[in-house]
Amino acid sequence: MKPFDYLIVGAGLFGAVFAHQARQAGKRCLVIDRRNHLGGNVYCDRVEGINVHRYGAHIFHTSNKLVWEFVNSIVEFNRYTNCPVACYGNELYNLPFNMNTFNRMWGVVTPAEAQAKIEEQKAEALARMNAEGATEPRNLEEQALLLVGRDIYERLIKGYTEKQWGRDCRDLPASIIRRLPVRLVFDNNYFNDPYQGIPVGGYNKLIDGLLDGVETRTEKDFASLRDQWKDMAETLVYTGAIDEYFDYCYGNLQYRSVSFETEILNTSNYQGNAVINYTQREVPYTRIIEHKHFEMFGNEVYQIPMTVISREYSTEWTPGKEPYYPVNDGKNTALYERYKALADKEERVIFGGRLAEYKYYDMDKVIERALSVAKF
Repeated sequence: MKPFDYLIVGAGLFGAVFAHQARQAGKRCLVIDRRNHLGGNVYCDRVEGINVHRYGAHIFHTSNKLVWEFVNSIVEFNRYTNCPVACYGNELYNLPFNMNTFNRMWGVVTPAEAQAKIEEQKAEALARMNAEGATEPRNLEEQALLLVGRDIYERLIKGYTEKQWGRDCRDLPASIIRRLPVRLVFDNNYFNDPYQGIPVGGYNKLIDGLLDGVETRTEKDFASLRDQWKDMAETLVYTGAIDEYFDYCYGNLQYRSVSFETEILNTSNYQGNAVINYTQREVPYTRIIEHKHFEMFGNEVYQIPMTVISREYSTEWTPGKEPYYPVNDGKNTALYERYKALADKEERVIFGGRLAEYKYYDMDKVIERALSVAKF
């Protein structure tokens, strides 16, 4: 008999949820991770009494009541509501696009006035396309102009999107922006989901709760000793990059990556909000995160005299960088399908999570997926 029923490679949300469910069913599990900590990308550093999201802002939201009840059975979640702000020059706009945004943009007061302004600019964009003989948007710029018009596009979409993708909007496919949220109400809540929050005490509390009683080992590289690791368990749960698992036999899948510049500042409140997006192309970073606002509200922020901010930069991924966002274009989708065909032939191996499935997952969807796989 092998010492474990399941070897779980990767201590992120998928691996931790699977391990939790397996242990609840009496299974013997070992979780390994090549990093020096558990939690994957939701891991937080504790700095000046503040939980700092090392790998970027993670805001939990879901419409799935069962997922919400599951995470709250592990740790209580707070009332955080995501209300990001966009900065263009010296002007601040509420996101998603709503009546506060439109009032700041055009001075309109009523929903009818806002709708009329948007429709006027959408009609101008359509007329320009028709004059050029185009019946469908040929790129992301034209798609965005047809959805929200030139003013919103140029101030709040164009620069930010070009920084995210490292390309001009006219060189990006229209499919990237199929919809843009336009709300004719004074509501700054970014998500439509009814359940939203941050774990009280930070995401490490959630991971620690999920992995309570499960054997874990950090700084362990599965790829370097694959056969030895596989011999330790009856079944492998693999959450790493699928192309790495198969030694990149068909080549590398592509990702966008993100880097962070984190600072401790001698002030209790730097920007007054957890997330501010910088939408001008000339500003090199995409956004600034002020971490204390995820868990401290109102005058609570002044109880700690310091604050921690992170400037976020979007970059091209190269081997050695952290892979964040799959580039799900035709070329990469076809390449993934070839790797998936190999994965489907693997016996007693479960592939799950963002890297193993080459799919961008919100946190609730990762948990939902892990719960659906971990049926015992």
